[in-house]
Amino acid sequence: MLRGKRIGILGLSAAASALAASAALSEEITVATVNNGDMIIMQKLSPEWEKATGNKVNWVVLEENVLRERVTTDIATKGGQFDVLTIGGYETPIWGKSGWLTSLNDLGDDYDYDDLIAPVRSGLTVDGKLYAVPFYAESSFTLYRKDLFDAAGLKMPEQPTYDQITEFADKLTDKSKEQYGLCLRGKPGWGENMAFVGTLVNTFGGRWFDMDWKPQINSDAWKKAIGWYVDTMKKDGPPGISSNGFNENQTLFSSGHCAMWIDATSAAGRVYDPKQSKVADKVAFAKAPVAVTPNGSAWGWAWSLAIPASTKKADAAKSFVKWATSKAYVQRVGETEGWVAAPPGTRKSTYASPDYQKAAPFATTVLAAIESADPTKQTKDPVPYTGIQFVAIPEFQGIGTEVGQAIAAAVTGQKSVDDVLNGAQTEVERTMTEAGYIK
Repeated sequence: MLRGKRIGILGLSAAASALAASAALSEEITVATVNNGDMIIMQKLSPEWEKATGNKVNWVVLEENVLRERVTTDIATKGGQFDVLTIGGYETPIWGKSGWLTSLNDLGDDYDYDDLIAPVRSGLTVDGKLYAVPFYAESSFTLYRKDLFDAAGLKMPEQPTYDQITEFADKLTDKSKEQYGLCLRGKPGWGENMAFVGTLVNTFGGRWFDMDWKPQINSDAWKKAIGWYVDTMKKDGPPGISSNGFNENQTLFSSGHCAMWIDATSAAGRVYDPKQSKVADKVAFAKAPVAVTPNGSAWGWAWSLAIPASTKKADAAKSFVKWATSKAYVQRVGETEGWVAAPPGTRKSTYASPDYQKAAPFATTVLAAIESADPTKQTKDPVPYTGIQFVAIPEFQGIGTEVGQAIAAAVTGQKSVDDVLNGAQTEVERTMTEAGYIK
């Protein structure tokens, strides 16, 4: 074991040292990233890159919604605040096509591009050019407490329906113990509550737009999906749902307050890690639930590192993103933080690793979910867009957040489901007409 550890350390150091030759001496780069667990580990290990290259990192670590707002403003105005951006599969193709990002096809043969999982790499590529490299990737699935299910005589199927989720949540909610049957995202934002809501609407048979780009937000499918969400969260969800995003729900689940949680597959490594989770030995998983159609029932996403075209420190920035997304980095995380904490969903070699397979019982399920997430077959009825939990048009960032705020008003009881969806329909129709989609 010691020998393997030494090889891993030397391999990572050698990779970083090789990068130093192409990086400007003593540069300080500013990296904007999200405050998720995998990124915190990247920040923790970054002194190794600094030591090997002579460069420094100035970290800007932000909550998800704030990160998106800051990064979007900076890239659109060419503000130049950041040298490395943490962005997703939504922004990358749009910004790459607009000429706002630096191509990353030149990180060298030793980067092993062919090791990147195909759908993840494809989602970050425009016209043959890779505009971001994946740090971790995810789909979504259902995490649940097998001990609570066993005690209640319940059996989770391989892929539950939303009706079954309701049944389980009703039986497992015990508010006197602060035990909630189901935890879901409720914090407003196109990448927060709408990440889950988008897949919910898809599987209930809904869609954002018809083939003429007319919004479908007040359709029966949307009303049924959002009605299910609001009713279930009122009965079986934790208090303060409109404040709960990914991180908050992860804390709730890991501390024993959720019987079930439908969210990102990337959470698995943390809730299975006894250093981070009180229920690590009590967790099991199933596929994301379905309702009317399996299409779009689980999302596809990659948190990735990109370099804005406005940076004046491109060489140092490329050195950093190569280091942080390399096979050697994954190995280093496995050795220092435990293999269950290794960045998931990006490299085939991670899933081929016996160490990772042994530490991560969810590995096969997660890989299958990521590889099967199809952004072109995400709805029951035809649509003019790609994207599963988002619509790959520039306007969606504003639209998704606006609708997310409306749905938060419904789940907190401020307005009825019909009222918020009718209002959202009107607003989105106006936006799409002004943008020229609706003739």
